[in-house]
Amino acid sequence: MLRILLLAVAALLLGKPALAATSPAGQWVLTTDRWGNPEYSTLDLALANGTLSGNWDGDPLEGTAWNGFLHFTVTDRQGAIYRFEARLDGAGLRGMADFPDNNDASRRLRYAFTGRRVPDRPPGGPQVHQFVPTSFANSFSAERAPVLTVWPGDTVRTTTIDSGGIDATGATRALFGNPQTGPFFIAGARQGDTIAVHILKLTPNRDWADSLDTIVGRALGSGLAARAADLGRPVRWRLDRAAGYATPDGATGRLRGYRVPLRPMLGGLALATGFGAPPLSTGDTGRAGGNMDFPEVIAGNTVYLPVQQPGGLLYLGDAHALQGDGETSQYALETSMDVEFSVELIKGRSIAMPRVESPREIMALGQAGSLDEATRVASTGMIQWLQQDYGLTLSEVAQVMGTAVRFSIPNLAGRSVGVAARLDKSLLPERSAK
Repeated sequence: MLRILLLAVAALLLGKPALAATSPAGQWVLTTDRWGNPEYSTLDLALANGTLSGNWDGDPLEGTAWNGFLHFTVTDRQGAIYRFEARLDGAGLRGMADFPDNNDASRRLRYAFTGRRVPDRPPGGPQVHQFVPTSFANSFSAERAPVLTVWPGDTVRTTTIDSGGIDATGATRALFGNPQTGPFFIAGARQGDTIAVHILKLTPNRDWADSLDTIVGRALGSGLAARAADLGRPVRWRLDRAAGYATPDGATGRLRGYRVPLRPMLGGLALATGFGAPPLSTGDTGRAGGNMDFPEVIAGNTVYLPVQQPGGLLYLGDAHALQGDGETSQYALETSMDVEFSVELIKGRSIAMPRVESPREIMALGQAGSLDEATRVASTGMIQWLQQDYGLTLSEVAQVMGTAVRFSIPNLAGRSVGVAARLDKSLLPERSAK
């Protein structure tokens, strides 16, 4: 308390009166400057008679607050102590943090930090948000400011542009390379949680899509490489949205009259990468999703993603009117889309890689530099899912997978490849936990 009183007196002497007493209670996102690298964390504060309580990224804290000045101490699970001094600065926090030096137990380090208050949940239960994007992202970055705060149970209606940055009117709105809408901040989400994205509706919002007439190298035998050298020309597809079909524009010969049923999907869906990892390009995939190009990311299905940053920071984009397994033509039927989704937060349950669930199947995704490694990752993900949510022993998992697992190849076109391990839910016991 003496320290806080001295801070207040110092502010008065400098001609900057202490801020009016405003309660710091609520949830905050702190940004700590670690030698120019922003580290994000979640701070939950409660205030009673000048005494602070709560937690910092799940570790308990205690401290005091007086006239806009805060001082609190955190002790983590290993007994390390972290000290924070801050003042309310308008709608935010600003202060200094005193951390142990992980490389030298005899030293401590000081870092500047700021805090952004997470809005309180509006009254009246789950909300429906209409969000019209005005800019788009080319990385799944934690440093991009959230475009919207949503709460578990809320629904969002928004739009995407295509992989080349073109919107529903044909105007270029962003750099090519799968630009994404977002990020959406999921209130209450923190590292160690899982976000379930329920895809409610995916609707193409224009009458055309673009693709190529190529075949990716991973799907092409060496004897065909020379003959395929002339491939790679753009193909415009006409979308009959009312009838639900796509046809190649101006098709002649054997493809005259060729048409395929639309099956809208999201090629890109991801949460922001964690601290210490560079932001993931929207052309790549990682532990928390990315450019997965999995044809089962469709309306009616749920995608589970592990949280690595406060609020998760959900991005979506790279919509396809239709895509075959592997995206073997490098581009699927790339188009813009109206998207409706809702979010659910699964607290304290972490998963190792993306999962997709349909009314009929559970699917674990593996992304890696080779099909062998992607298969191992997908298989491991399915094993963990069966043990974690269905309570199966490893022996029981082996028996189930040996008789029922199926594998598909979502993506052969990116820098990494994807494999999905799939099981029919009707063959499984009742789920023991979500």
